[in-house]
Amino acid sequence: MYGVCGGFGPGGRRFMRHRRGLGRFGWWTEEGVGFGPRGMSAGRKLGSGELQLLILALLEEQPRHGYDLIKELTERSGGFYAPSPGMVYPALTYLEELGHTAVEAEGAKKLYRITESGKAELEKNRETARAIFGQFERIARKMERMRRFFAGEAVEEDVDDRAEFRAARHALREALRAARDASPEAQQRVLDIVKRLTDEIRAALKR
Repeated sequence: MYGVCGGFGPGGRRFMRHRRGLGRFGWWTEEGVGFGPRGMSAGRKLGSGELQLLILALLEEQPRHGYDLIKELTERSGGFYAPSPGMVYPALTYLEELGHTAVEAEGAKKLYRITESGKAELEKNRETARAIFGQFERIARKMERMRRFFAGEAVEEDVDDRAEFRAARHALREALRAARDASPEAQQRVLDIVKRLTDEIRAALKR
């Protein structure tokens, strides 16, 4: 069973492959969403559907030029993910053909805006976009800590390196794996718990 990214083409479908009926939260069973079981360190590049989704998320924030999108994606990943113009501009063309973006000329440049259709498509895949950007942020923090370490600067402990957080991630991952073989009713209860948990975590971080 494939997820709701079907409208984004083959890349999106690979990304949102579900695990044994766990529904749209099935990707939670893999650490490092969409990038293989070891996260982005597994080396797989973003698929075309994933890139299109990130572009829509950035355009929702504000209209942007193609160059601005490349720069923003590069900065948010700490330079780990730097898509080429040959990747970004075809994605923009495809989104325009789908009606998910609109384009206006600004001199020699093109300014891209998200449309209502694009917002609706993004809303269906909101959690996926957040997961990818979250992975970008974690990678950017680790790369910055590495840079500071080799520069001889003091490096504070990253929350991802704390034993308590590693243990919590492991416990959640194991619990979700166990839910794969549960009944549909039990799986739904698990999904409801995960949804409440993520909402509470996000609310706590905003305080």
